Amino acid sequence: MRNFQNILVANRGEIAVRVMRTAQSLGYKTIAVYSDADADAPHVKMADDAVHIGPSPVGQSYLDMDRILKAAKESGAEAIHPGYGFLSENAEFARACDAADLVFIGPTADSIDLMGNKAAAKRRMIAANVPCVPGYEDADQSDDTLIAASKTIGFPIMVKAAAGGGGRGMRLVRDAADLTDALASARSEALNAFGSDELILEKAILEPRHVEVQVFADSHGNVIHLGERDCSVQRRHQKVVEEAPCPIMTAELREKMGAAAVEAARSIQYRGAGTVEFLLDSGGNFYFLEMNTRLQVEHPVTELITGLDLVALQIKVAEGGLLGLEQSDIELTGHAIEVRLYAEDTAQDFLPCTGTISKWIPAAGAGVRFDSGIEAGQDISPFYDPMIAKVVTYGETREIARHRLIDALKETVLFGLTTNRGFLIDVLSKDSFAEGSATTAFIAQEFSDEDLKIDLPAPEQAATAAVIQYHCEREKVRTKAIFGSPQLQDWSSGGSLLTRYIYSWGEETIDLTVSPMRDGSYEVRLGDTVILIDLVSITNDTATLTVNDRRRRVHYDGSTDNVLEISEHGVTHHFRNSIAFAQNAEIAAGNGRIVAPMHGTLLEVFVQAGDDVNAGDRLAVLEAMKMQHDILADIDGVVSEVAALASQQVAIDDFLIEIEAAE
Repeated sequence: MRNFQNILVANRGEIAVRVMRTAQSLGYKTIAVYSDADADAPHVKMADDAVHIGPSPVGQSYLDMDRILKAAKESGAEAIHPGYGFLSENAEFARACDAADLVFIGPTADSIDLMGNKAAAKRRMIAANVPCVPGYEDADQSDDTLIAASKTIGFPIMVKAAAGGGGRGMRLVRDAADLTDALASARSEALNAFGSDELILEKAILEPRHVEVQVFADSHGNVIHLGERDCSVQRRHQKVVEEAPCPIMTAELREKMGAAAVEAARSIQYRGAGTVEFLLDSGGNFYFLEMNTRLQVEHPVTELITGLDLVALQIKVAEGGLLGLEQSDIELTGHAIEVRLYAEDTAQDFLPCTGTISKWIPAAGAGVRFDSGIEAGQDISPFYDPMIAKVVTYGETREIARHRLIDALKETVLFGLTTNRGFLIDVLSKDSFAEGSATTAFIAQEFSDEDLKIDLPAPEQAATAAVIQYHCEREKVRTKAIFGSPQLQDWSSGGSLLTRYIYSWGEETIDLTVSPMRDGSYEVRLGDTVILIDLVSITNDTATLTVNDRRRRVHYDGSTDNVLEISEHGVTHHFRNSIAFAQNAEIAAGNGRIVAPMHGTLLEVFVQAGDDVNAGDRLAVLEAMKMQHDILADIDGVVSEVAALASQQVAIDDFLIEIEAAE
């Protein structure tokens, strides 16, 4: 036995928070590590102690073994939990922990080494009689040998980096004529990503299911499995949706796959949590794919259907304790589904996005679980993986879990950055997913580039935004007034009050006016179209309205002046009042100190120190909320300082340019 009390979590974000939650509940002291970018992150605030480990880039912080080990020594840590990613599957780090007399909460370095190389892992699995995809995994890496092997295997073939994962260094080759180029490009990508250009070949199993089995082992020879997870819904070999159990699993197939996974772990004297991944074809045949020697991102779905805390089991086994469970103790109840919420723009080829979270209120309800490491006011930086949360739901049946997950995504309040939430809702709503028939080809089959584009808001949505914006602006003015009669609110001796809003998206523009009525409702005009809106109720986050006699409920964020974000049914739209920005530029004239009007990225900077400028000249272009905004000079004068750089990310009110007024 190796008892310990202080656990350093060598990770960040939602997994660091998740590990700390269990560790603290068990009475352990937790220690966070953080980079410059994460100084105020939730995992740092949650920990009992925290150690700064360097600059924001991962190579200088979370991937720097020496800094992590130094932090452990300084903080009095006795054990290290690596989470997933970063150093979690680094055998050298596991050995360094042992050398530093630190308990590594994970498998042995030898197990990590063996299963981290696809070629060596596959050779060991073949020896252990675990079903494997026919292929080539030997040491001779010459093109001639690989080409000869391909003829024996038969096309189509998968070329894979032996040391890789996550789809990098992987190529699908359908024709022998394309193999040489695929080998060259896969080698190059593998060498850059993993430091090794070793490859393996496998017979391509087209449109299979990706099914993985959770295994657990202690250091006393006990090995069990906790059922399977279906992770077939993927984009470019990256998992998007995970669920447990697999929708088409039978008791007989589960027994066979579970036995194979247990034998895989037992054959390498495995310890701790691990996942054995298989490809399952339409005929019920399954083949070993790889083994992940760590806790998986998708472990919550297994926890929900087994009632077990996998992190608690990891700690127990790491201390040298018995697993305390036999295979007959494991019962799978109900169904759980997880989606990964990313800060990314699905309409721009899933480009990762940055920004500041202005509002974050995860949905609550029966069977809903959020694993996240974010909070309102937090900056999402470009230095780390764009996954910001995992949304997980449980139900007595798969359909209940699916409906709960769609509803949780729709009801979550999240503003300030672009996410894949709408895409996730669309995935869960597809008939093929609802029927449980999705394979690894699901996204390619169900979504075209056109399907991934975000539709422009309808006139009713623009009218809704204008009324909410009008209400918020009026309330801000009212709260500043020394005295104001509610009876005179929205009253004018000159007739109806008309407030104009112009919203633009590229070349598309919606120009409308809002007029409050005597009964408290609003009349919104878009050209000849009249939309009647009654604002039934409004809080700081949610508004209920009747729009042309139809009830609507939307989440909104109006924290930035003259900019409103609205989320309805999980789809978010941005509304920027162009008129107000033009007016504010005129009002601010004469200052000479140019600051960022909102969070965004500077695309271009047109001036440098010493340039003569006139009021209204373009100084820079800021991209924010999918729109480009001109930064204009507000006085005549000479540019005295330029702090802005092209491609630089800026926050609202960040200093950009100083202009000295002309004499």
